[in-house]
Amino acid sequence: MVLSKHSDFDFRVEEEQYRRARSKMVQSLEKAGVRDTRVLAAMNAIPRHLLVAEALRHKAYSDVALPIGSGQTISAPHIVALMSERLCLEGHEAVLEIGTGSGYQCAILSKLAERVVSIERVPSLANDARRALDRFGVINAVVFLGDGTVGRPKDGPYDAILVTAAGPKVPRSLLLQLKIGGRLIGPFGLSDSQVLLEVHRTSPSDWTQKELGDCKFVELIGDEGWST
Repeated sequence: MVLSKHSDFDFRVEEEQYRRARSKMVQSLEKAGVRDTRVLAAMNAIPRHLLVAEALRHKAYSDVALPIGSGQTISAPHIVALMSERLCLEGHEAVLEIGTGSGYQCAILSKLAERVVSIERVPSLANDARRALDRFGVINAVVFLGDGTVGRPKDGPYDAILVTAAGPKVPRSLLLQLKIGGRLIGPFGLSDSQVLLEVHRTSPSDWTQKELGDCKFVELIGDEGWST
């Protein structure tokens, strides 16, 4: 039984549908106020539908968070775009990401910075994210298994730090791994309601912060976050 031509045709149509959906998503982000063309290009390049369960792929380019297992989620596209844009990356930076999850945000960052170090505490997610990054051809990002709340000082300091889970407060360890002049973006506050913060390190002992709006993320677990 020969079905290859029909199967190939169906596959091409399906992939074209995803490309169109991704392009529409990017157009919506731009209309919503995302102005960084590098962020928009990165969002248009990474196939989000390949990072969610097949049953959820029809929702991959909707502006919603989706479950990825182990009680974690892949953030809604507008959150990914907002956080990425607020880092103000130019392409030469070293970035630390806390909470690799599916690898989606890490893949976006890999197109915006020179080097990305990402930390994930769930072994299965870390392994899946590594495979996804390899599949996408990402060579400037590395995923480590560990407690993201304490960062990874041996590879720092970092020009930017992005935290993708919500802690009760900004971990001191992360603040100290931020270069002077660098910025940290992440959600902090109560376990069921947080504020997205933008933190700037202005000197060896001083930081300023700005609130970007209310948000809701999964909990940041670790020594300097929520306990298990």
